[in-house]
Amino acid sequence: MTTRSFLFLLASARQGGNTELLARAAAEHLPAGAEQRWLDLSAHPLPDFRDTRHAAESWPEQENEALLHAATLGATDIVIASPLYWYSVSASAKRYLDYWSRWLRTPDPEFRAKLAGRTLWGVTALSEEDQERARPLVLTLNHTAAYMGMRFGGVLFGYANRPGQVLEDEAALVRAKGFFADEAPLARF
Repeated sequence: MTTRSFLFLLASARQGGNTELLARAAAEHLPAGAEQRWLDLSAHPLPDFRDTRHAAESWPEQENEALLHAATLGATDIVIASPLYWYSVSASAKRYLDYWSRWLRTPDPEFRAKLAGRTLWGVTALSEEDQERARPLVLTLNHTAAYMGMRFGGVLFGYANRPGQVLEDEAALVRAKGFFADEAPLARF
């Protein structure tokens, strides 16, 4: 059996925020033997994405890009831990996903094939109790997984309106205990 390796990408504008707290609560219950790596996207910022697919020039891979590219390929399970910002993922999470467009061609034309069959997960804290408000975030991650031939593990939701409040969301903490336990189905459009 292959050891599962989880890459947690923290994509919040606040360190130690509710989304991170919920992701860490879920990580406490990872399957036995699972590895975990945590990267804060604000500590490894990517420049604005430039689409040069049809241009004569490209730009060299930067240090943070190389780190995130290698970490992504080194994971069996990729967890986007992003608060709900304007009904979707944060800017840093979106920028990271934009770079997947580049990685499909350079530096690794096999990027899509390498990610196929791996699992993409989401963890989010939102200040609305109506989880339907997060539908664009869920669709972003689901469609990304489907396009890449990945499994979509779903999104773990927690309610929080002020720092630390997600730890009072008992239902979210119960869901966190088994969130990463099941094998996710392949995502579909």
